[in-house]
Amino acid sequence: MTRLLYQSDSYLSQFEASVVAVDEENRGIILDQTAFYPGGGGQPSDRGSLECTGIEYTINRVKKISGQVYHYTQAEGSLPEIGALVKGKLDWDLRYQLMRTHTAMHILCGVIFRDYGASVTGGDMEPLSGRMDFEFESMEKELVRTIEKAINIEVANARPVKIAILPREEAFQIPDLIRTKINLLPEGIPEVRVVEIVGLDLQADGGTHVRNTSEVGQIRVVDYKSKGKINKRIYVEIE
Repeated sequence: MTRLLYQSDSYLSQFEASVVAVDEENRGIILDQTAFYPGGGGQPSDRGSLECTGIEYTINRVKKISGQVYHYTQAEGSLPEIGALVKGKLDWDLRYQLMRTHTAMHILCGVIFRDYGASVTGGDMEPLSGRMDFEFESMEKELVRTIEKAINIEVANARPVKIAILPREEAFQIPDLIRTKINLLPEGIPEVRVVEIVGLDLQADGGTHVRNTSEVGQIRVVDYKSKGKINKRIYVEIE
């Protein structure tokens, strides 16, 4: 299992690790620990580089497979040897934009659940933009403007964002921990990572976030669409 450093510190942009395996065919490097987010929950994976014995490997894709995180490179030449020490460096601009975006999506989710009791049915994000689907029967311009105003009030409220890793049984005693219509948590996992926007939102989540909603920036609702009888989509951009 790769130790996931980002789970406890999303602001860690550089780290050291050891190579535990390589995937020569797919140009993948597996480390004992990593700060690279491997993608999931609608959040894209990080990019950056690994440096070993003076050679820099550009990492353009990261993926978690059976508990191990694969760092894929298109760099030519041999991959690092097993046991070699590497220095990892994230593309911090990309990571921070995704952190701001992911927290913005939780603000949106929290406000809509608090004010309308609507569950999430899907979502996706890119740096500084994203979309989220909710169980709404109808949606109109006036409602969207009300939601936009409410989420930016929560940005201005400068709410702390806290991370905790809880035993599964303790986590599932939290009311409304799963905000998605379908529970996406794998069965049998002993611990659950929860993200709390203090006073607004608390849910299971594996992604990276800022420490305070004030870091998100202005959120604009740029579009909305009906994706079904009880499924409405909201698109946002972060300034």
